[in-house]
Amino acid sequence: MARSVRSSTRLLYALCSENTLSSSISFSSSPFAVFVFENGQRRTFSAGNLARAKEEKEAWWKEAMEKLRNIGISAHIDSGKTTLTERVLFYTGRIHEIHEVRGRDGVGAKMDSMDLEREKGITIQSAATYCTWKDYQVNIIDTPGHVDFTIEVERALRVLDGAILVLCSVGGVQSQSITVDRQMRRYEVPRVAFINKLDRMGADPWKVLNQARSKLRHHSAAVQVPIGLEEEFQGLVDLVQLKAYYFHGSSGENIVISDIPTNMEALVAEKRRELIEVVSEVDDQLAEAFLNDEPVSSSDLEMAIRRATIARKFVPVFMGSAFKNKGVQPLLDGVISYLPCPIEVSNYALDQTKNEEKVILSGTPVGPLVALAFKLEEGRFGQLTYLRIYEGVIRKGDFIINVNTGKKIKVPRLVRMHSDEMEDIQEAHAGQIVAVFGVDCASGDTFTDGSVKYTMTSMSVPEPVMSLAVSPVSKDSGGQFSKALNRFQREDPTFRVGLDAESGQTIISGMGELHLDIYVERMRREYKVDATVGKPRVNFRETVTQRAEFDYLHKKQTGGQGQYGRVCGYIEPLPAGSPTKFEFENMIIGQAIPSNFIPAIEKGFKEAANSGSLIGHPIENMRVVLTDGASHAVDSSELAFKLASIYALRQCYAAAKPVILEPVMLVELKAPTEFQGTVTGDINKRKGVIVGNDQEGDDCVITANVPLNNMFGYSTSLRSMTQGKGEFTMEYKEHSPVSQDVQMQLVNTYKASRGAE
Repeated sequence: MARSVRSSTRLLYALCSENTLSSSISFSSSPFAVFVFENGQRRTFSAGNLARAKEEKEAWWKEAMEKLRNIGISAHIDSGKTTLTERVLFYTGRIHEIHEVRGRDGVGAKMDSMDLEREKGITIQSAATYCTWKDYQVNIIDTPGHVDFTIEVERALRVLDGAILVLCSVGGVQSQSITVDRQMRRYEVPRVAFINKLDRMGADPWKVLNQARSKLRHHSAAVQVPIGLEEEFQGLVDLVQLKAYYFHGSSGENIVISDIPTNMEALVAEKRRELIEVVSEVDDQLAEAFLNDEPVSSSDLEMAIRRATIARKFVPVFMGSAFKNKGVQPLLDGVISYLPCPIEVSNYALDQTKNEEKVILSGTPVGPLVALAFKLEEGRFGQLTYLRIYEGVIRKGDFIINVNTGKKIKVPRLVRMHSDEMEDIQEAHAGQIVAVFGVDCASGDTFTDGSVKYTMTSMSVPEPVMSLAVSPVSKDSGGQFSKALNRFQREDPTFRVGLDAESGQTIISGMGELHLDIYVERMRREYKVDATVGKPRVNFRETVTQRAEFDYLHKKQTGGQGQYGRVCGYIEPLPAGSPTKFEFENMIIGQAIPSNFIPAIEKGFKEAANSGSLIGHPIENMRVVLTDGASHAVDSSELAFKLASIYALRQCYAAAKPVILEPVMLVELKAPTEFQGTVTGDINKRKGVIVGNDQEGDDCVITANVPLNNMFGYSTSLRSMTQGKGEFTMEYKEHSPVSQDVQMQLVNTYKASRGAE
């Protein structure tokens, strides 16, 4: 008997230690085993009853996962995301005093840890933190609102289970709100909306709710009604619990719950009925009660909202004023009540051993490790890699495999982030967001424990639209200059560095003027490198507009082996909406050109397409079809056919009627109505096309499509035109053909610069 107890105990020990169920285990001499869970709870099992132990273990994991939320806070610039995060951290006890984004105390908000962020009052990098609210652990990523830093939002949403979309009660749904919402849809992120700034003059939450329905196509309804607006904003009525909340104390930390004010009972009844009606359209269980005119209890309504939100069929709308410390705690309750835990979200991996077959990940710590590196940052102690763990457990000292490179890496240090502060931990499990040091990888790499070969799908990275020539002022700082550029490139996939073959200049490319300015400034501050910046250069493209034939023979005879290669075919524009920018098709029948030379021909055409003959910019939206050719038994080689392809494209390019494409930006600007005529006239002068003109209180909101080439220095012009009261945002829309006179001008400038060389 004793021997069987000992062997069962050993098996139980293995069961417990697998996936680090316990941090310490003690065995008594009786046939029972006692072990302590990570949360300090003690459990006693009969050593012979391993099935019960396994059930307990899975139940504990399920409970731990249900108490976890991963959320992001996203919005248009200046909607109050960072202010909201600051309040969340204060009410959950993570920080002990509130600092403002543009605080006069010089401290700035906790999540804006960079000096530049605190000076400019904007978020540049997404920052991760975690907090505890009512026994729930909440991981939060605060993201930038400025369109130039859109990749930060993109990669945050890629790894989150839920999100808060912040909308300004005065500004409503703005251009970047639409972009952020599109990103949330792309990554299938359930969300709640928070209408902020109800204390401001002109606040109208119902107008914003209608805009969310029309512009964002949200199936949404308010779950709260404000008690008063603007200066009269006092509190909120919860439409689910039918209670009124008032926020007292110097920082709104004391919540007083009372009955609904009598003068609001009719409005609350109407809005609650609207909420039930909207949710019942997408939830069958609630629809049944609604159609049968049965009374809907608070718990039934809460469960229905949760089901519909997780299924991404409904967006509950919360209200408040983060700056005035009103409505943040109920929003936190809403995150817990309505947004999913990691096991309620379907995450897929691609099995590399089975031709990238989709595999659903369990989302629990039981199973092989699968983690995605979604953000890199150069820290004080080397490269810091942010990981979202989708399955399994990672421990300090473990060996993990980078599936993308095949490298085996040891985890030397594991930390949890609180903005720029770190807390060392020994292990982390599925559903958590952590960071590791000393792991060499790229953004988007997948890590496993080696038992599976899964990769997570990578995030969408937009193409850069603007370039600058940069060079260090001092020749001695060349090493630091290169180090800075390499680091920024690794951290930010939208920041590219290249070399201009003709001028030898270093060219940096990014999403806009502010984006590139920030990196030049960071180089000066963090690496002590002063850089000379050239005139901003727009990333033009070239394309063909009609079919053109080519037939080119490359023949060169020198002493020894010569070069011989002939290629025939045609080039043509790709149809609109093609997923690729360049296509090559081999339609040769027979062996006019041996098949081993075809890759060299494709490579030659691709190389030639990197620089069009109009202004030397890349050619896109072009299809090359190879129909015939000729080869020589001795003189043909890969080099000969590659050169033949390059010269063939140059030969037929002019006949294909090439045009220059320029990046066109979607510009949204806001200015007092008195300046509307001046601002509109300036947009027309910049060859912009106005697509929208709305009135918002005393301001006019103009939406226009403007060529990026005409937008340089616009922030200064707008300030002087509007006495400093105007503001604008712009984001890349598309590349479209330039007018004939602009094309002539660009071509002549290019030819003149070539002639000068």
